[in-house]
Amino acid sequence: MEIKNKIREIQQEYNELKEKISDPQVISQLNLYKELSARFKDVSEILNCYNELEKTNKTIIENKQVCKNEDDPELIQLLEEENFELEEKAERLLKQLKSLLIPKDKNDIKNAIMEIRAGTGGEEASLFTSDLFRMYSHYIENKGWKIDIMNSSPTGIGGFKEISFEVIGKNAYGTLKYESGVHRVQRVPETESSGRIHTSAASVVVLPEAQEIDFKIDKSDLKIDVFHSSGPGGQSVNTTDSAVRITYIPTGMVVTCQDEKSQLKNKIKALKVLRSRLLDQEIQKQQQSIANKRKLMVGTGDRSAKIRTYNFPQSRLTDHRINYTTHNLEAVMNGNLDSLIEALHIAIQKEAIAEK
Repeated sequence: MEIKNKIREIQQEYNELKEKISDPQVISQLNLYKELSARFKDVSEILNCYNELEKTNKTIIENKQVCKNEDDPELIQLLEEENFELEEKAERLLKQLKSLLIPKDKNDIKNAIMEIRAGTGGEEASLFTSDLFRMYSHYIENKGWKIDIMNSSPTGIGGFKEISFEVIGKNAYGTLKYESGVHRVQRVPETESSGRIHTSAASVVVLPEAQEIDFKIDKSDLKIDVFHSSGPGGQSVNTTDSAVRITYIPTGMVVTCQDEKSQLKNKIKALKVLRSRLLDQEIQKQQQSIANKRKLMVGTGDRSAKIRTYNFPQSRLTDHRINYTTHNLEAVMNGNLDSLIEALHIAIQKEAIAEK
């Protein structure tokens, strides 16, 4: 009954959307038209699935009724065999319908901003940060997406204290959002002469790229400083004040960008990161109410949680949220993340369906 009530709401929304996307005033507003058209496509898919399910269930009932009043054993057998297939079809359609009824995150289609920071472990943690960046870079390249470095703080031995970058591609945020959390590495560092295994960590944060329409910022709330950009060890790598530091006064949030030689470009990138972080804060507040209901850490927005361990001596990667393990760590570090990311998405979808 709950599904039927939901379908009635969807049918009403379908009728309203159909009218809106035919309105010349809506058509003239490109962004609004795209948003409404995308939703219209979604609700159409839901209704088509529901109608197919209803049609299948109706045929099953009709076949059963015929069998009750039929004396021909061959016809009864044919109808029973048909019903067996139809019942399997109905089960698949119901599962598909429940999946389609899960509310979609409107941010999923957006570009993503990723921030990777070295945690505990000193220089080894900064090297691991570099390794994670390389891993994601290979994955992003394999997807046909692009990377735009926003800001980086390299170390003298080839690592990063932190690095932030934009991932430009359709559904980039939706694909990568479950990568947020603490990533732990167990291996013998290059600087370790005794061969002792060390444990280090790096944190990953994935933000949806925010446009001005998503989060408007009052200029009076910003404190903007400019300074010389710097490289490993703090040495100046630019003789002009091209680096930009923006402080969002209401919260004290600070964003720095220095990778571009142009002060204007660094300012634009810093504002993009700031908007995305502020939008993400709103998302985290919404997810907080969901977190208590969820058994998995996936999708709850808890970024202080240790989500994954990369064990190099045993060539093992384990995602602790879904008990996913692979012993092909080299392939993962080369960007072969498809199986892992797919497993994460399947787990969160199953959990959402179970809550229906």
